[in-house]
Amino acid sequence: MDWLKELEGKSVNDCHKAKMKKMTKPIWVPGPVIVGAGPSGLAAAACLKHKGISSLILEKDDILASIWQFKTYDRLRLHLPKQFCQLPLMPFPKNFPSYPTKQQFLAYLKSYAEHFDIKPAFSNTVVSAEFDQRCGYWRVKCEKVKKKEEIEYVCRWLIVASGENAVEVVPQIEGMGEFEGPIMHTSSYKSGSMFCGKKVLVVGCGNSGMEVCLDLCNHNAQPSLVVRDTVHILPQQMLGKSTFGLSMSLLKWFPIRFVDKFLVLMSHVMLGDTAQFGINRPKFGPLELKNLYGKTPVLDVGTVAQIKSGKIKVCRGIKRLAKNAVEFVDGKIESFEAIILATGYKSNVPSWLKGTDMFSEKDGFPRKPFPNGWKGENGLYAVGFSKRGLFGSSIDAKRIAEDIERSWKAVEATHV
Repeated sequence: MDWLKELEGKSVNDCHKAKMKKMTKPIWVPGPVIVGAGPSGLAAAACLKHKGISSLILEKDDILASIWQFKTYDRLRLHLPKQFCQLPLMPFPKNFPSYPTKQQFLAYLKSYAEHFDIKPAFSNTVVSAEFDQRCGYWRVKCEKVKKKEEIEYVCRWLIVASGENAVEVVPQIEGMGEFEGPIMHTSSYKSGSMFCGKKVLVVGCGNSGMEVCLDLCNHNAQPSLVVRDTVHILPQQMLGKSTFGLSMSLLKWFPIRFVDKFLVLMSHVMLGDTAQFGINRPKFGPLELKNLYGKTPVLDVGTVAQIKSGKIKVCRGIKRLAKNAVEFVDGKIESFEAIILATGYKSNVPSWLKGTDMFSEKDGFPRKPFPNGWKGENGLYAVGFSKRGLFGSSIDAKRIAEDIERSWKAVEATHV
């Protein structure tokens, strides 16, 4: 492989240029390289192994599913029933509840990795990945920070599984430097116990923002919720079934707009008119909105009842912050002791994946012309970026394994 010798020579030159780093020669990986050891990466590795294809998972942290481990709140449960969240080829244990807890899900991921003998290469931060047109392979550079060492892997297939939620989105609000209380992202929030008796403003009305407000209520805090945009809030269950499962069943028989009208009508009956509390619904139905813009409806787990009771106040958008107060766009000014930003996350893929427009710099999500965001060019794949949660990750992983299997067999045939 003359091209590999050329890469080795270039690596030696790069080594002299790099300060405080040791550069090893390129390492050839016969199977796919997977970036990320979260649920998506594990699912992809398991599906590949099931087809007899080995892979290498590169993970920047030293533990599986680090975001689930370190950046989620204590009371978190899966928002969808377990049958829609399990990874391919291994269901959740039968004794798990319909909506597993955070700790149960983490235990499941650990068992999943052990069952398929998946051993990620931990503490490997991918700094760049680029397809080399000269040799027709991917070159993936990693840093081992503790060892101050840079490693380059060369492979035919690259699977991006680092997630939609890699980097916190922190909005810049006028006066943030003046506010005297703590301002934290939900990635740092664990429990409402530290806010007992305090007035807390939660910014963002997605599933996390709504659930954090409920948790604050349960710990005798006084939460207020900033609702800037329209949002669909649906009951977690309808007619004795999960709303998601019921929706999937109805879509087999009825058009999406009919199902949307049914969901909105049932939500109005079960939750009431949320507009009277300052939470307006979008013009598009919840499923159509999800398909068009990837915006997930909120599944209510008890927050709406607390809003109705007055324990959670709904506020308009923020205009500016002061020492111990917040001024809203409607002119109201109110004092708060803490602010929690439930403002979501974005992907970090555009910062290291080079030479492709599969991931938009604007939002970090795959875009056309790649169908469903799972397949790009030159052996590039993405799993877990379809904005369909764990359910989507499983679908992506199966498709990718099947596609790579075809390529794998074609490569093997040329060597026979």
